[in-house]
Amino acid sequence: MGRLENKVAIITGAANGIGKAIAAKYAAEGAKIVIADFNEEALNATVEQFKADGKKAFGVKVNVAVEEDIQRMVDDSVSHFGRVDILVNCAGVLDNMKAAHNVDDEIWQRVMDINVGGVMRGIRKILPIFQEQKSGVIVNLSSLSGLQGGRGGFTYTAAKHAVTGMTKNVASHYGLMGIRCNAIAPGQVDTGLVQSIENFDMFGLGQATRGVKDLMPAPAQPDQIADIALFLASDESSYINGVVLAADAGWSAY
Repeated sequence: MGRLENKVAIITGAANGIGKAIAAKYAAEGAKIVIADFNEEALNATVEQFKADGKKAFGVKVNVAVEEDIQRMVDDSVSHFGRVDILVNCAGVLDNMKAAHNVDDEIWQRVMDINVGGVMRGIRKILPIFQEQKSGVIVNLSSLSGLQGGRGGFTYTAAKHAVTGMTKNVASHYGLMGIRCNAIAPGQVDTGLVQSIENFDMFGLGQATRGVKDLMPAPAQPDQIADIALFLASDESSYINGVVLAADAGWSAY
């Protein structure tokens, strides 16, 4: 029997990158998967790929910055599969390494709406279901920038610190109800999200990587992050709650 046999998992940002890798790992371990993503073309392709491989998958187009989309995502998932056991908040955007003095309101608002608001909305919607079940697992994607101050752009760092804080708050307040909430804090991950540095703030990029360029490990592969997400969703981590786990090959230890 798989480690997530008959569990139902909603994964935001699941059509590409880390989210897709997590969805594939969960499906391979017996979970029924809700592929939630804003990119409808990639979403449909991923669902069809999973079904062709004999996996149980259901797709829903979601902008995590929109409350109505989050409501529909969870409601449709329950209607389709009958329950939800796991929520993975993986959808997120970058801030192009904008340093504090270069941040504009548009970037600040977009990153906060998606990286913070999207996590909050998903958690807010799923918790009543988990409370009624007296069980449930939330896995958030934070970042090394959510544990340290200088490894990312100003807005992204603020947003991921918020994700770290929300993770610990939920674990503290709902743990005795059978609900676990943990997060993964990756360093670099080879997802294709960063295709070039053409639009990057070179001051912010230089400050974030100064002094560690020679010590920076090779980027993680999405599957390596997905392995951690699988562990955190499974009963193997049943005694782990409120943890934000750095996954950076020791980069932050230097």
